[in-house]
Amino acid sequence: MEYQEIQYAVAERILTLTLHRPDKLNAFTARMLSELLDAIDRADADDDVRAVIFTGAGRAFCAGADLSSGSGTFDARAGAEGVGIEQRRDGGGRLTLRLYDCKKPLIAAINGPAVGVGVTMTLPMDVRMAASDARFGFVFARRGICMEAASSWFLPRVVGVSRALEWTYTGRVFPASEALEGGLVRSLHPPAELLPAARGLAREIADNTSAISVAMTRQLVWKMLGADHPMEAHKLDSRAITALGQSADAHEGVGAFLEKRKAEFRQRPSREMPAFFPWWKERRFE
Repeated sequence: MEYQEIQYAVAERILTLTLHRPDKLNAFTARMLSELLDAIDRADADDDVRAVIFTGAGRAFCAGADLSSGSGTFDARAGAEGVGIEQRRDGGGRLTLRLYDCKKPLIAAINGPAVGVGVTMTLPMDVRMAASDARFGFVFARRGICMEAASSWFLPRVVGVSRALEWTYTGRVFPASEALEGGLVRSLHPPAELLPAARGLAREIADNTSAISVAMTRQLVWKMLGADHPMEAHKLDSRAITALGQSADAHEGVGAFLEKRKAEFRQRPSREMPAFFPWWKERRFE
């Protein structure tokens, strides 16, 4: 796919995905959605990509849905004519569910305003870092709509129920300091230092860990958020540790530790995940 509204750049095994409509504050469109979905598929298939950083071009991360079509914007986004309400799927939710299933660590480097889908798209990312002058808003109630992008599932798990409801009830735009205090972001950085900080974290992952281990860990943590008893995690991680414990990367990791040398992990998540992966697809709603 030719990208027009995002930029895809890989350097030193780190993919930087940049939302690229700077003249529109990177407002989210159907085209941007298609490009992001393609990019995530591409990253998952590329074993040279060890971590993904999301950021925005210009002075915004993402100003939310493109409202240029006017008051009927969300009519148009609801779905094709003749498609029943039970079959329609929100575009933001298609993106966040794909991010949820991604094998790669996802880091949001939020360089400016992140509003509406511009902030909910970051919720299934693993680490959110922000510029000190960034601003955030779950503005749906001020637009006459409701939470989207599966954020009613993600947001309370990230910041807790009370904070999630306060931000979504009021729909107000709030500063980065409040996002940090509320647990929405992990750290604040001077604007010029944000991307270097995100790359530093991505480098720590890429340089020191097994890609298979990271992919499995990511899914164990995310998929267990809905488990109703720790026994579910025990059954699953028992399968995982058994499968990974006899793998080439496990032998290399232990051997490198004992020999006091840097490990060289070679297994490829694109084709060498354990046979039961992805286990959750058997129960996923389509």
